[in-house]
Amino acid sequence: MHPRVFAAFDRLCRERGAGGDVLEIGAMPSASTLLCLPSLRDARTRVGVNLAGDASFDGFRIVGANANALTMFDDASFDTVISNSVLEHDPRFWLTLGEMRRVARPGALIAIGVPGYARSSSFVKRAARVPVLGRALRRVAPGALASTPTLVIHDYPGDYYRFSPQAMREVLLEGLDEREVAELMNPPRLVGSGRVRRGPDQAP
Repeated sequence: MHPRVFAAFDRLCRERGAGGDVLEIGAMPSASTLLCLPSLRDARTRVGVNLAGDASFDGFRIVGANANALTMFDDASFDTVISNSVLEHDPRFWLTLGEMRRVARPGALIAIGVPGYARSSSFVKRAARVPVLGRALRRVAPGALASTPTLVIHDYPGDYYRFSPQAMREVLLEGLDEREVAELMNPPRLVGSGRVRRGPDQAP
């Protein structure tokens, strides 16, 4: 995980009061996994899931499981559910999103990191206005004016998706309250978060 992404998650978790019982989707037995965020050091419990199998590291355990079906966890088991660089590798990511919501308690924080699309390159647009460069771009790279940089394909074991900020807000965080989306670096990584809706009789 890039240090800037790790730091963004740490800041988000600290500012939004993450903690309690914490679940990381795609946890790794390494110091760069989200369960090792300084802001989560005092969490009551920390557990992760990963396709690679069971493991333990730094006081937490990782369960070998497919996040499309987290049958080992009851409904409303966690106060914080986090995931980074997982959904783009999940051919049925919507099932994982459903499970993240299912195991999260009312009021729980859900935070997700995914690769995104960069805004159209202003350099390419400016170059295209210069007659000679514009003609050359249209001849050599006809799609350059309509394209955008994104993270390279990296198979773990597959690589299927990239997401826009709109997709983060309206799809990945759909149905959550207090949604926030941040864009980091270029090509961008998106870090979004929101809270599971409470029922009318549930106090904050």
